[in-house]
Amino acid sequence: MDLNEIKVFVRVAQAGSFTRAAKQLGIPNSTASAKVSALERRLGITLLQRTTRKLRLTESGEAYFLQASQGLEEILKAEAEISALQRAPQGLLRVTAPIDLGSSCVAELISAFRKKYPAVNVELIFTSRYVDLVAEGVDVAVRAGKLRDSGLIARKVGVADWIPIASPAYLKQRGTPSHPKDLRDHACLQFTPLGTDDWQLTDGKHTVSVALGRQLVANEINFTKALALSGNGIALLPSYICRNEIRSGRLIRILPEWRGRVDTLHLVYPGQKFVAPKVRAFVDMASDALKRMFEE
Repeated sequence: MDLNEIKVFVRVAQAGSFTRAAKQLGIPNSTASAKVSALERRLGITLLQRTTRKLRLTESGEAYFLQASQGLEEILKAEAEISALQRAPQGLLRVTAPIDLGSSCVAELISAFRKKYPAVNVELIFTSRYVDLVAEGVDVAVRAGKLRDSGLIARKVGVADWIPIASPAYLKQRGTPSHPKDLRDHACLQFTPLGTDDWQLTDGKHTVSVALGRQLVANEINFTKALALSGNGIALLPSYICRNEIRSGRLIRILPEWRGRVDTLHLVYPGQKFVAPKVRAFVDMASDALKRMFEE
């Protein structure tokens, strides 16, 4: 099927003349006539009766024109809508991120993004599971740690250290460790994905393995932070999740020369020839915002 043939036929029928239709379409008169003739041969019917003075639609031509003109109008409307989408960010943007990034980073970013691009509706999906962006129809993901999606475009936005922290009340009661080995005498709040046997801490030159007792163990990172805030012990948490509490003094970073593992954070999105403006706008804005956040 050649849509150009249909487009020319519809315009000729509307104009009532090959000459007028060709002029409107910006093509030679001979091309317009050839397109309609090719359409008639393909369909095996006569659509237009041609005389030296005027054109007239046949009965089959009238029926075909009615359906074809409606279909062509819908196609042109769809193209216009797609063209508009390519010019300005709009529509639904689906973003996924780890649960622990929700309140600490992404909420501030989404608020700023919505103010700048009110025509974009945002659906946030916070989950600890791996999300297949293409299969699940998600536009952008914020991911921490090693990437495994070779088919995705990735933009690095920061590096997060896992740092030991505790509340002022706990440190006042139990004292402040001066070396990682001192942690063996403290209540350590263990986040199970890091392991339940020990913490690996490094100062860049030396690495120390600290054996831990199973005193308080949880698999939810925000609950682990809440335990630390309540004075229950020392936690090893990513810097981004407790930056506001450290800034306000509600949590204190101990052993400042030491850290646990380091996570690299990326924005990732499916590789496409044409990236939707809503995705491009979000990635650009999020990259700048998250980089500033992690540089603080």
